[in-house]
Amino acid sequence: MGRQAFRTMVLLAAVGLAGIQAPGVWAAEGAAPEGSMEEGTGFSMFGTESIKGFDANKIEKDPVCDRSKRPKVFKVEPDEAAPGQKITIKGENFGTKECFHGVAFSATGGAPVQYTLVNDTTIEVVVPEARTGMSFIDVVAGGGNARSKGFLIKSK
Repeated sequence: MGRQAFRTMVLLAAVGLAGIQAPGVWAAEGAAPEGSMEEGTGFSMFGTESIKGFDANKIEKDPVCDRSKRPKVFKVEPDEAAPGQKITIKGENFGTKECFHGVAFSATGGAPVQYTLVNDTTIEVVVPEARTGMSFIDVVAGGGNARSKGFLIKSK
């Protein structure tokens, strides 16, 4: 067996696909004929919910998020505030509550931010604890991410 074929066999075994024969790569003695299914391989091994059918009622209730409408931030009012103060973000395409993902400040390193999605164009946010200085505010909606212009976090 050549070095490349051996590497491919090891790679396939490592990711749990050793029971599937890749054309022209290797064929072990006693391997299952092409197109057959061996016990313990394939989707049946994983109990995947998606192949067991679907619930029409659940699908009807799932939100439809329009990924083609990218959010935009037009302004933040006021454009400076201290931690604990409330600000308002104005923009467009923020989406619905089911499709909205959140608000983040670049100065907080991903710490949770308290916010209220008022509607598709308005979000009310409580400025989180952060060091004094400039920060960007990221709005993450179903259609992507929007970043504000610089926002000044003042000292308490």
